[in-house]
Amino acid sequence: MTAADAASASPARLSLVPNLDLQAAEPLRAELMALRGRPLTIDAAEVNRLGGLCLQVLMSARKIWSEDGHPLTVDQPSSAFSEQLAGFGGPELNSHLEGATS
Repeated sequence: MTAADAASASPARLSLVPNLDLQAAEPLRAELMALRGRPLTIDAAEVNRLGGLCLQVLMSARKIWSEDGHPLTVDQPSSAFSEQLAGFGGPELNSHLEGATS
């Protein structure tokens, strides 16, 4: 493993913007893909609104990280994030995305 490989495999952290609406989906996707290939913690503490398209982006990232063999967890989800996530799919989806850190 080279130093560049080690750096790319170091854990990353991504703080979500407060309003995860339609306009936030593409920037979120781009940020996530730039962090691919390393463990990722997503900070959802500031989220006030979780829209369906951003939820799809997050679920897709969860699948990609799993397939790549890296953990992806959500840390400190705001109550709005948790409530809106549950509204989309109930506790099953909620626990799937939030992982062990919620």
